Amino acid sequence: MHSPKWSIFYDFHTQVAQPDVGETFDAEAFTGRLKQCGVDFIVFHARCNLGMAYYDTKVGIRHPSLQYDLIGRMSEACRRNGITMSVYFNVGLSHEEGLLHRDWLKVTPEGYVYTPDRMNHFFRLMCYNTDYADHLLAMIREVVSGYPVAGLFLDCMHRTPCVGVECIREMKQRGVDWQDPAQVAEFARVSQVRMAQRIRDAALALRPDLMLYFNGVSAEDQAEIGTYLEYECLPTGGWGYEVLPVYARYLRNLGKQVLNMTGRFHRSWGDFGGIRSEAGLEYDCVYGLANGLRPTIGDHYHPRGDLNPAVFDLIQTIYSRLQKLEPWIEGAVPAVDTAVVATSPDALGGAVIGATRMLCELKAQFDVVTPAAHWRDYRLLVLPDTTVLDEPLAARVRAHLDRGGAVIASHHSGLDPALRGFVLPEWGVRYAGEDPLVNEKWDQGQQSNFAIPEPAYFRAEGAAAAGLPEMPVNCYERGAIVEALGGSAVLARVVSSYFPRHWDGEHHHLYIAPDRVTERPMVTRCGQVVYISHPLFTSYYRYAPLPVRTLVGNLIAAVLSDPLLIVDGLPSFGRAMVTQQATRRMVWLTAYVPERRGVSIDMIEEPISLRQTGVRLRLDGRSPRRVYLAPAGTALPFVVSGGYIAVTVPELCGYAVVVFEE
Repeated sequence: MHSPKWSIFYDFHTQVAQPDVGETFDAEAFTGRLKQCGVDFIVFHARCNLGMAYYDTKVGIRHPSLQYDLIGRMSEACRRNGITMSVYFNVGLSHEEGLLHRDWLKVTPEGYVYTPDRMNHFFRLMCYNTDYADHLLAMIREVVSGYPVAGLFLDCMHRTPCVGVECIREMKQRGVDWQDPAQVAEFARVSQVRMAQRIRDAALALRPDLMLYFNGVSAEDQAEIGTYLEYECLPTGGWGYEVLPVYARYLRNLGKQVLNMTGRFHRSWGDFGGIRSEAGLEYDCVYGLANGLRPTIGDHYHPRGDLNPAVFDLIQTIYSRLQKLEPWIEGAVPAVDTAVVATSPDALGGAVIGATRMLCELKAQFDVVTPAAHWRDYRLLVLPDTTVLDEPLAARVRAHLDRGGAVIASHHSGLDPALRGFVLPEWGVRYAGEDPLVNEKWDQGQQSNFAIPEPAYFRAEGAAAAGLPEMPVNCYERGAIVEALGGSAVLARVVSSYFPRHWDGEHHHLYIAPDRVTERPMVTRCGQVVYISHPLFTSYYRYAPLPVRTLVGNLIAAVLSDPLLIVDGLPSFGRAMVTQQATRRMVWLTAYVPERRGVSIDMIEEPISLRQTGVRLRLDGRSPRRVYLAPAGTALPFVVSGGYIAVTVPELCGYAVVVFEE
């Protein structure tokens, strides 16, 4: 099975009205440009989301203006030139086939077969429980048995609910309440996974060595179905720069190769006339490599087959530069000492994104894990805001504590799933409910040290207050009421407000100053467990208050005094990540600033130059002989002291790779 290193992903969605599909395609010119870029793997469409096939199909609908077998020419040219090719099938969309077979379409809970917005890509969706499934499997068998392809990319595998007759009857047979949205949604997930299993079985029966990826099926649901993973993230196309850091650190722990799919488009897929800045596209690729992900760059092939020299030039510039780092990329895996723990893939939202951004800014080395991942021997677990503990997860956290590990948990993290109380006594606090909601009736005469309406503030004490402003700091989000038990030290306390924001019939109360420090704990420490009563990671996701990051940094330092990596002189927008091979470790430093341009585009135009960046890497029993910058090999003087090896990077522009060779 092929292991892609430098990839390109081609969209190729062509309207029925396109008059000249493939007319100018030159297979040798195309593969020649791929070779110049150092590309070893491509994905190209066998059938697109418009229902058009690009090969000599006896089952599907070949595009009416395509006069030859495009997939045949493309796959043969790639084979001759040593480039591995996988093919794309859209599973959830096939507009032409759906147009001709309305009985293959999903029926929405509102009764639509076509949703009202006809210009939406997804206004009609294919139902996996109709005869469409057999039709799709027949097309897949055609391609897998007829062409020298290395794999299948199965796209748009949505789990949108369907209440068509086939789905309704099966739900009734299964005892599913088809009027309960939650049960209907779960049935849609089951149908999605079953479709993926059918595709796997059909394809691997013909070619057991095929690469398979099901885009839309959760990574954990396809653990035994797919063979590798991809993460689609076009930062300027609506994804932004906040999610790749989460999913890179999550997916890399699931035991499969992960490809980091970005795109050349200024906006998103199908932006034929848009092109990314060199620095922006380079950053995407570098960030993935620094997290153990190989790059794949998305493009949209011109329907006629015209080459786009500007796009090839951009990819060649970036790939040829990064390919010089191949000796330090191949086989390298991330090195970490911390994990952010979520209950499931569905929980990788606001709190986890906030925690990830905060830890990246603090230069922490961490994974994002769920119970499905293999947990390493982490020194610190961060449970952000919503990580409740069922019995299996509680057992894993207890085992971590028994090994001497530390925990930082916030708000509901550590409670049982019903939010009745903390599961482990090591938390050292008793749960007493939630602060009042803003719109609840508020009797000022009943105000106590424990019931604090929004807004609430906090004041840290001792070492936890280092670097914080000498003033009450806003929590920004509604918190939990807790009582510190014996053996727990209080590191920060809640500061009450005079009254909640409310309308009293005559006045609105909006300007609410802090009143007084209460006895109520906001941060406690009991042994190696630090607990925060308010959802500060969600606060950071929504509002990014710097004092909150400072507080969390202080708490991490209190329980993890010797982090894997310490970086000095790298601004908050800079990132630092550690990877390792058998006899060396690499510290990747990046300096790029995403900036909001226009109404909705976050973009990077130039790399940033930095000087005199200090790097200290914990030795962990290793004995580096030399330190240098890759790929140039420029030697860096180093000092070994206090369990760390320390160097200074004189200058970096955009990124630098510091190698500690043993």
